[in-house]
Parts: sequence; structure tokens; C-alpha cells
Amino acid sequence: MGRYYWSKKTESDSLKKIQNWWLKKHGYLEDWGRLGIIKWINSFSGTESSVVIFTLAYGEDRYLRINYTQTDEDKNKKEFDYKIPLTTTKCYFGGYRYWFICPGYVNGVYCGRRVGVLYKDGNYFACRHCYDLSYVSNNQSRNSRFPEWELLFKSDAIAEKKAQIRVKFWKGQPTRRYKRLAEKEELILRRLYMFSPLFKSKWMEK
Repeated sequence: MGRYYWSKKTESDSLKKIQNWWLKKHGYLEDWGRLGIIKWINSFSGTESSVVIFTLAYGEDRYLRINYTQTDEDKNKKEFDYKIPLTTTKCYFGGYRYWFICPGYVNGVYCGRRVGVLYKDGNYFACRHCYDLSYVSNNQSRNSRFPEWELLFKSDAIAEKKAQIRVKFWKGQPTRRYKRLAEKEELILRRLYMFSPLFKSKWMEK
């Protein structure tokens, strides 16, 4: 067992999440429009939850639409149906990478970050910055970390570094720093396809 470092923040790894690389892997970012269901089965409690999703990955108005019903502590049910914008950036080795534009608000301020993962720690799916989340991989020793969590953390960190670079290209060629980060990001995305999420996800076509 590795050493565990306690954090006051909610750990993102225990939350329901939607990942853009997972959508792409299952073909949700390749068609003009695609409908499906994401199911999460908590491997500890055995409880099941789901959301209906629809993706429109081409055209000017690209988005992920999410629909689900939520029951509060008083057994009152509430319907949620909203869109999350999608955008793309070019990959260093060709093709495009899709991103979510976070729809979250913190203290009345719109987030709008370009992120690869959305988490549900409240009523809506939003990024880890909006929910101020930590990773289990941050609270564990290196030897006890799970591969997917480690890769997700690195992927988000690299994406943020790339976005902060002011000069990405010079005379039509990527700068050394941008090229180095792009190559690392591409390698991480490829490795992500090798792992399954902590909560078993079942994808079904309608």
C-alpha cells in the first residue's frame, strides 16, 4: 500500500465524468449527430446512474447535449437538459483534438475554459477548476497511483501549458516548446486508450 496524503478537496477520480478522448474512441465525435447513453456503475456500492447524450461534432454549432434526471434529498426529481460547446485544435501529428468549453460559473463569473474532462460534483457537469477538485494521484505516493488518473492529470496540465504559450509558431513552424508539449500530449492520448475508467462505463446506441 502506498502512502496517502489527505486533502480537503473533493477527489475528482470518485466523481462521474465525461472525457473527450472516450467520446472520440467510441465514435461520438466522428458523425454529424449521434445519440447514446452513458452508464456509471459504482464498483464499491453497486449503484447505477446514467445520462443521455447527443453529440454534434461538425459545423459551426458543435456541442455535447446532456439530459438526465436528478433526485434530491426530499425525493423531488428535476430534469436537466443543456448543451456544452465543443471546439477543436490541430494535433501535431495531424488531425484534430476536441475540447469541451466549460459551461460552469464561479461567483457569477463564466468559466469558458477549454478542457478535456467534465466532472459532476453538483447539479451540472463542469471542469475541475470550477469545482476546485483534487486528484487521488496527488494524494498518493507514486507507486500506488492508477495509470488512468496519472495520465488524465498530465493531459490536463499539458493542455493548460500549451494554451498559455503566446508564440506557438514561428515562420510556419512550431516553436521548440510548443512542439515538445504537443508530442507529449499526443503520446499521453494514445496511452489513455489502453486503460478503462474506475467506474465501469457502458455505451449503448439508440
